[in-house]
Amino acid sequence: MPGLYPFGFFIRLIKGCHYFVIRGQVSRKILVMQILFTFVEALGLSSLLALGIGTVVNVVAMPLLAGFSQEKLIYPVLIALVTREFGPLFVAFIISARSATAIATEVAGIVISHEAEAYISVGIDPIEHLGVPRFLGVTISVFLLNIYFSIFGLGASYLAAQLFNPMPAAVYFGNLLDSLKGWDIGISLIKSVVFGMIISTVAIYQGFSVERASTEVPVAGLKAVGSSMGLFIVADIVLSVLYYMVLA
Repeated sequence: MPGLYPFGFFIRLIKGCHYFVIRGQVSRKILVMQILFTFVEALGLSSLLALGIGTVVNVVAMPLLAGFSQEKLIYPVLIALVTREFGPLFVAFIISARSATAIATEVAGIVISHEAEAYISVGIDPIEHLGVPRFLGVTISVFLLNIYFSIFGLGASYLAAQLFNPMPAAVYFGNLLDSLKGWDIGISLIKSVVFGMIISTVAIYQGFSVERASTEVPVAGLKAVGSSMGLFIVADIVLSVLYYMVLA
């Protein structure tokens, strides 16, 4: 069934990870470059967005909570929005917009130029050589960028808090840590890994799906972004519902 092809492709990437760890020395440069592009070069935009989210949540929520004399609820609100919900989702949007297009068009260009056939002719599996390091690179990058986003966003919220209720940093972050639960971190990290796998799998799959026409290359990039965003939004809804049903 055509609908099962992407799932089978995902399983192929997972199996290829074993090959990459054992014998993938040649492909490790691709992994490093993918992390450099996906994680390091996205730090600036992620910092700006995390700064905005952390500030807006504090600026909007603090006056509302103060009206009910519930100022201390700002800490679990920040944890819920910045760490558990907005962090993984916004990072996924950033990576999907930047890297899904780049990966899909790059892989599609390799297929169109018959480089993939050249790899096959010398006994190299193009999915293991080209796909697996990008799969791992994007997944690792989303994981790391999500951690960075949460830390930066919560740190930025402290600056906004000084406008309403100035307090020492040790007190503010101490209250944040008291409100932070293990499963808040766990669900955030699980989401980041799932989103990273979705984005990378869809982008690589779309890249390898092209046939012969060069006009298919930009189409593959557009499909990669649209499909990956739709899928990780659905995954976010499912994981959030499961979290609130089981743990909240």
